[in-house]
Amino acid sequence: MFSSFVFAQKKNAGYKYHIKRAASPIKIDGLLDEADWLKADTTSPFFMVLPMDTSLAKLRTVVRLAYDNDNFYISAVCYTPTAGYMVESLKRDFSFLKNDNFIFFMDPFDARTDGFSFGANAAGAQWDGTMYEGSKVDLSWDNKWYSAVKNYPDKWVFEAAIPFKSIRYKKGIKEWGINFSRNDLVTTEKSSWTPIPRQFPTAALAYTGTVVWDEAPPVATHNISVIPYALGGITKDFQSDKPAVWRKEIGGDVKVGLTSSLNLDMTVNPDFSQVDVDQQVINLNRYELFFPEKRQFFLENGDLFANFGYGDIRPFFSRRIGLNAPIRAGARLTGKIDKDWRVGVMDIQTGRSASDNLPGQNFGIVTLQRRVFSRSNIGFMFVNKDGTGSAPAPGSAANAYNRNIGAEFNLASSNNQWTGKLLGLKSFTAGVKGREFVQAANLQYLSKYWTAALQQQYVGKDYNAEVGYVPRTGYNKLNPLLQHNFFPKSGVVLSHGLQYTGIYFFDEAYKPTDNESILSYLITFRDRGTLTISALDDYVKLLREYDPTNTGKDSLPVGFKSHWNTIDVQYASKPQSVFTYLFEVARGGYYDNGTKTTLVGQLGYRFQPYVNLILNASYNDLQLPAPYGRNKFWLIGPRADVTFTNTLYFTTYVQYNEQARNMNINSRLQWRYKPASDLFIVYGDNSIPSPFTVKNRQFTIKWTYWWNI
Repeated sequence: MFSSFVFAQKKNAGYKYHIKRAASPIKIDGLLDEADWLKADTTSPFFMVLPMDTSLAKLRTVVRLAYDNDNFYISAVCYTPTAGYMVESLKRDFSFLKNDNFIFFMDPFDARTDGFSFGANAAGAQWDGTMYEGSKVDLSWDNKWYSAVKNYPDKWVFEAAIPFKSIRYKKGIKEWGINFSRNDLVTTEKSSWTPIPRQFPTAALAYTGTVVWDEAPPVATHNISVIPYALGGITKDFQSDKPAVWRKEIGGDVKVGLTSSLNLDMTVNPDFSQVDVDQQVINLNRYELFFPEKRQFFLENGDLFANFGYGDIRPFFSRRIGLNAPIRAGARLTGKIDKDWRVGVMDIQTGRSASDNLPGQNFGIVTLQRRVFSRSNIGFMFVNKDGTGSAPAPGSAANAYNRNIGAEFNLASSNNQWTGKLLGLKSFTAGVKGREFVQAANLQYLSKYWTAALQQQYVGKDYNAEVGYVPRTGYNKLNPLLQHNFFPKSGVVLSHGLQYTGIYFFDEAYKPTDNESILSYLITFRDRGTLTISALDDYVKLLREYDPTNTGKDSLPVGFKSHWNTIDVQYASKPQSVFTYLFEVARGGYYDNGTKTTLVGQLGYRFQPYVNLILNASYNDLQLPAPYGRNKFWLIGPRADVTFTNTLYFTTYVQYNEQARNMNINSRLQWRYKPASDLFIVYGDNSIPSPFTVKNRQFTIKWTYWWNI
């Protein structure tokens, strides 16, 4: 096991593609009629990853690469058994499993930990993102590149140019990690240029091949981008009966490539009015919910900041910045120093907020990551928050300062079967002394037939991450997982298996407080439909008062104990149909000897490639003793995505939340008139459904332009 971390060579080192310089610029039109494409090498036959990973792919895919002083070029000819294709729409960053697509994964340092991903579906919708943790893709990243797709009766062709200015790489490195992935819904086949075990995604950088350059890749001499914006809009708060507020703002970002692998981002008076609204949920949780970051400034190399720690132990969570007070300015330095070192430095200044009685604040974050062994790394982080002025009124709840320092070791074997983490954190808050530290660890083994994992956490009761996401303190936690898979040789079932998971919480003296045990049977059909049947056992001893309806009623007292069981059944239909559906039914006990019935459904229909309609709905029926009685909550969220072209999109999202007594409408028209340059028209509306009362409305027009100097 130790040798798999320290001494192992790259798994697919024998798969090499020799890229040659193009004699002239290549026109991106999907025709592939340039002489340089005829001279370029072609890839060897692809391997099947799904349904099974034991043979070559049935569908032929031919990839060619080339480059010049400005761009990295790629073309892929994707042969099909029949005419036509299956896609959701023409919208960017589509769902991988619901589209015929070709995607490639680029690892310029061949470190097998991070990189870039680009591709398109068969209708031409683009996909791009940054890669982190060896196989994950952050699709929130957006940059400037060009692509075209052409469709024929027996194939579809993808062609793209990736400017060297849009990616980060080290000068002089002549071997990059790369892999190519294809998904075809009609045949349910997922394939890859290099062989990849079926339990891993085709994005797994541990299994990339190598692109060998005939000379060192060109280095962009001037890599400066200015991204200004201008907006106008109006906001009206009907509840306070105040006059409408007109918005007229300008601002923007500047991106400076200090080196080909190190980037400086600066922002002045940023605006995020075009960002998608959060998806609402029925909140029956005792602790704070998590909603992901969607603002562009925080996203490039965002894993350096956002993924330090665990999902419920984050010393830094960027959504703490700028939601209650305006961001005045900020700067970020991120990237790679060399193959082994990554660095991230961020500083952001916010203004005062009279409505929340907050002073101006400064947020400083430093993170450093050092690769060790073949794919593991050691990371360090320092987070500092300081008040930079007095609050608008006496009595502000903001602390004078809050600081966090931490270190973690992330384990990853060369073949990706063993992964793990060891984490330590310490917080510093004005006037607080005590158990202000965190210790956590996990280890996971993943093979074709077995998955085994164990996670352990300790969070001291005085630990305080004011710029982080740590919804619970003062506990110990154990989280085991064990799963075994079976693979029938024939029949409608592709795989099935038994899974056990547990979440066991203890207080700081290791006395049990709450736990959940889940025994599930998971079935995946050959058409990619899935069925999951689960039995759950829950026990809760309340550590603080809690209203089990979360509607403001009386609370159950501290120390109140509840124990119940639940049966849950979930089915998701095959993704290759124009009509898709998902349903989930759960029935069981609840707090105070009550009962809880949950129904969840999703219906989808697509008029491909232009219209994608989705209806999400959930229903919760809580039956409890007095004073709670019976509580029924509906959450309904229809969404319509209309893509007139792959540069003109219209989205409308309606959310009705009965528990929160709120109905939200968000409509957005986006015109990408040039790569990474947009015009947005956004309308938002919040209202009380019964009796119908408008709470507030917003209308915004925003223009952005990406200017490369």
